[in-house]
Amino acid sequence: MPLNLILVQFFNGLVLGGIYVLLVIGLSIVWGMMNIINFSHGLFFTLGAYFAYTTFSITGNFFLDLLIVPFATGVVGMVIEAVLLKRLYGLNILYQILLTFGIALIGRELIIIIYGPIGKSFVTPPILSGVFSLGAFFFPIYRIFLFFISILLTIGMWLFIEKTKFGSFIRAGTEDSEMVSAMGINISRVFTLIFGLAMAIAGLGGALSAPIQAVEPTMGDGILGICFAVVVIGGMGSFRGAVIAGMIVGVSQSMVAMFIPRASIIVVFLVMAFILLLKPRGLFGIRD
Repeated sequence: MPLNLILVQFFNGLVLGGIYVLLVIGLSIVWGMMNIINFSHGLFFTLGAYFAYTTFSITGNFFLDLLIVPFATGVVGMVIEAVLLKRLYGLNILYQILLTFGIALIGRELIIIIYGPIGKSFVTPPILSGVFSLGAFFFPIYRIFLFFISILLTIGMWLFIEKTKFGSFIRAGTEDSEMVSAMGINISRVFTLIFGLAMAIAGLGGALSAPIQAVEPTMGDGILGICFAVVVIGGMGSFRGAVIAGMIVGVSQSMVAMFIPRASIIVVFLVMAFILLLKPRGLFGIRD
């Protein structure tokens, strides 16, 4: 097999891994700190893509979309947390699972009612179209942009979590949310902001993915299961684990798809099983 094809698939895997990282960071924070297994996370990925499609149709400015979309999905997330999820804290986790799963189903049907069941095409912005020479092969400029923007966002999230006061609340709450509350911090407000932040990142991931895949109502369903697997591989509550696991899964899927396309999903769970056999908490898990 030509070396340039292998390199193209490897870089495609890095781009895919970057998308997973954006989604998994928020999913891991919500799961680790709020103890919520959020089955509506994929819905916000889908909402981000549709919001980007709508705002781009109106403004024609893709970079403006990248500001509007996370704000919009973040606000929707905070409203859902404040109105619905907050009522279930302290109850059996099954109620939260059922609620978030129900939100995902309702949201998908609303998208179908508003936009129709047929997918929408999202044209790559002209400034980011075309290909770039990387020596032995050519690679789409937009995918290069997507890879670097995912790196910048990941670094920004790391700095936010590691170097800010609110980030210290997130780190402490991931290990023991009751301790954070005992320190006099309004944990209810922190939960609302964290959930909104996670949904903003998920929406941004959807907006960034829109030009490279069809914008359709079920686009978040398949990616959700993969993201849960990535969280488990990296270790619940671990930012470093989420980043490394996202890249491992993205590259693994891309390389396997080159030989056996139908096995690209199976390999995710094979990797998860292998990692858990070696490290039951995941690569860098800090909680069971």
